Amino acid sequence: KKQKCRGSAAAKTVEEMTTAALTAGLERIPDQLGYLVISEDGVLASAGELENDEQTAAVMMQMVRTASRFKLPGSAEPPFKRMSVTLEDFVYMVTVSGQKVFVVKRQNNQQEPIST
Repeated sequence: KKQKCRGSAAAKTVEEMTTAALTAGLERIPDQLGYLVISEDGVLASAGELENDEQTAAVMMQMVRTASRFKLPGSAEPPFKRMSVTLEDFVYMVTVSGQKVFVVKRQNNQQEPIST
């Protein structure tokens, strides 16, 4: 039993280290309100306003899948690496890297154009 416990603790530590590695840069993004790290299997990590937000994760994954279908003829490159979803008060910044999708919710600080 002791060996099993140690194995579980070691597995948990490896999992925590992997999660920490995935989220290290996301925590430091200015105006960040929350983030998701998603794979095809589901949410790998989340925090802030997006913590455990399965619905937003599902919507973002569907948007990534849809956008991924638009490949340029003759191009081996993925059709995109980053995508922004801009709403009135906040922006979802989506980055695809390997088999993971990183979503950061940020405050939208864009100023309206000044009309003269």
